[in-house]
Amino acid sequence: MRSNLKEARQKTGMTQQQMADKLGVGLRHYKKIESGETLGSIEMWDIMEDLFSVHQRQLRQISESHPDKADNL
Repeated sequence: MRSNLKEARQKTGMTQQQMADKLGVGLRHYKKIESGETLGSIEMWDIMEDLFSVHQRQLRQISESHPDKADNL
């Protein structure tokens, strides 16, 4: 899971659906990005970096407990 991304989203009071809408993707796709199942586009990470004022490298970090951490960096 990308806990930094989830935390940043929650701090802004946004739901996953609101994030998906802002990024122009479906809810399922956004959930996969936040869970660490998929990476997402550079453009999406640029938008999230600007929105949350957090460097995208921090947002993209996958928690140590994620089973596929090495595959998603």
